[in-house]
Amino acid sequence: MVNGITMIIRASIIFFLTLFLVRLLGKSNPLKAAAFKFVTYIVIAIIAALISAGIITNLVFGVIALGVWTLFTIAIDYLAIKSKKFHDLINGKETILIKDGKVMEENLLKERLTGEELLRELRFKSVFNLADVEFAVMESTGDINVLLRAEKKPVTAYDLQKKVNPSSEPQIVILDGNIMDEGLTSRGLNREWLNTELEKLEVILENVFIGQIDSSGDLYVDLFDDSVQVQVPKVKELLYANLQKCQADFMSFSLETKDKKAKAMFEKDADKLMKIIEKLEPYLLR
Repeated sequence: MVNGITMIIRASIIFFLTLFLVRLLGKSNPLKAAAFKFVTYIVIAIIAALISAGIITNLVFGVIALGVWTLFTIAIDYLAIKSKKFHDLINGKETILIKDGKVMEENLLKERLTGEELLRELRFKSVFNLADVEFAVMESTGDINVLLRAEKKPVTAYDLQKKVNPSSEPQIVILDGNIMDEGLTSRGLNREWLNTELEKLEVILENVFIGQIDSSGDLYVDLFDDSVQVQVPKVKELLYANLQKCQADFMSFSLETKDKKAKAMFEKDADKLMKIIEKLEPYLLR
């Protein structure tokens, strides 16, 4: 009984100590960390497991070993930040695998990467045709990043020279049926507004799993009851359609009237409204 209690106490101490040390190492994803950092995580995990299981009987020595590995790793990270040469020595350098559309076979051999493995990594990046690749590089973490040929890149609003509405981070305002006041406050809204929007969607708060407000102020909700169909907000689309209808009505009035002053007035108003529509289009249709 005493040994069992002792093991629980040791395991609890090591658990919280390991949690603290891992937080000290930073927020980098161990699966995408450089080889040395990945080894550090493994060693810390092994030492912690050995101490918890009582294989390392001296708790003090075990804690010292954990501290040494953590402090050395932090020191190496600091030196790598200050020195590019030291960074490359510890973490390695990126390797060019494809340049100007040509596969660098010698670099593949250097990284012990076969042609089939290269094609598989390209497929992970949604690139199925080697001829579409202009440049590919293997990072020090082992990830492969790809640059497509100019004619194969997805078309963007910049390419089309179209203005788009700048977007910001969506805010969660409902989670598990509970209102998150912080998200509402950051958007300058309140619970009354939220309740009104839920009434428009014809849903109750208790049935909302996640509620989110986008940068345009539209509320999106996901319900616990998947059988209930929720209307998609179309306020901006309706406003844009109404503006276009008004502009078309002005043009129609200008063509139908025989009064020169009225015709000039309708044409002028139609032109003004068209300019307003052009300015608002990136914000209403994006």
